[in-house]
Amino acid sequence: MSKLLQDVVGELSKLPGIGRRTALRLALHMLRMEPESVGDMTRSIDRFRREVKHCAQCNNLSDERVCPICADRERDHATICVVEQVADVLSIENTHQYKGLYHVLGGVISPMQGIAPSDLKIDLLMDRVARGGVKEVILAISTSVEGETTLFYLLNRLRQYPEVKVTSIARGIGFGDELEYVDELTIAHALMNRRAVE
Repeated sequence: MSKLLQDVVGELSKLPGIGRRTALRLALHMLRMEPESVGDMTRSIDRFRREVKHCAQCNNLSDERVCPICADRERDHATICVVEQVADVLSIENTHQYKGLYHVLGGVISPMQGIAPSDLKIDLLMDRVARGGVKEVILAISTSVEGETTLFYLLNRLRQYPEVKVTSIARGIGFGDELEYVDELTIAHALMNRRAVE
């Protein structure tokens, strides 16, 4: 294999979810593309990496100091949905069900990986709540051990604002799951989050 091709495959396979076989297919596809198209792609990636910012209010990715979601006056500014990563914002937005604001933590608390609360954007969230006007904080954190640790940490920090309602997204058994294959923690969450059947 060409050294140049090996280098491109090596770089592409560093991306999450891209193995060497997929990286090879992508590299060969780029070889078939027009040189101008490949140039546009690489310039776009380079510009994105150099110029993208984090919103000063919610830590979401933005081209400006404040992201379009935070700047949108049509959204419910009294509700903040706390998520781990930018990808979570995109997932929730794709449902078209949520019209409030977001707060991106930048990860979860993980002592094993050396990630402490101070490494996340938790203080930025507390500053937003302390300024007033927030009526509800929705915790949309993963159900991993680290996610649960982060959720309980946030709950404790938010207790100093009794006027703010703190909720969590529903957790439980997914649509189509068979009960015998679901783990105990998921079943426990499903039982705690049960609702009346209408």
